[in-house]
Amino acid sequence: MSWNPLWETVYQSRPWGQYPGEDVIRFVAGHFYQVPDRSKVRLLEVGCGAGANLWFMAREGFCVHGVEGSATAARLATERLDRECPGWQQAGGQVHAADMARLPYPDGCFDAVLDVVSACYSTLAQARQTYAELARVTRAGGKLFVRTFASGCWGEGTGTEEESGMWACTEGPLQGLGPTRFTAREQIDDLLQGWQLDRLERDTHSNADGSQAIVHWVVHAIRQP
Repeated sequence: MSWNPLWETVYQSRPWGQYPGEDVIRFVAGHFYQVPDRSKVRLLEVGCGAGANLWFMAREGFCVHGVEGSATAARLATERLDRECPGWQQAGGQVHAADMARLPYPDGCFDAVLDVVSACYSTLAQARQTYAELARVTRAGGKLFVRTFASGCWGEGTGTEEESGMWACTEGPLQGLGPTRFTAREQIDDLLQGWQLDRLERDTHSNADGSQAIVHWVVHAIRQP
């Protein structure tokens, strides 16, 4: 599996993620807001957590699917969508408690897929398998959004190195969340086999007192034919 069972405890013990990030909103809006019938646009998020991004996309009229390793998080996401987005399941949406590297979907059935800080909690080999699986379920020309921790981020190099570039951090916002992989620029093309890189941003912001940097890669890619 490409999922750490520690996340079941995390989702059982504290609230996590109520609203989407601005970069997710820009991605969805930029590619799909002009589609005449949004209900025909199928969007999948892996590692969807408690459903913040699914909630936003369903509220905007899209057909949303989520895959989440934590059964608790999958339940919370489903409950929120049922409560705040009436009719989302009748429109074809689903949330599955499943492994993101073995998706329960046929080939080419999604218009876009999203990984928002999820595959970074799996090894490089597992993440490569996840992105290949995402390519499998996305139509040719479909879109990929990734936000993932970049090398140079606060926490990298602290605690125990589980494999090259993957740390069980003892400092920063990732402390206590299990091994986290920090992606170097040269690893991105290797990870995204089956995808054509369309846009790459290195997003940096600081902690409260400005002493440490939290660094993400934000990736847009296109499913190759």
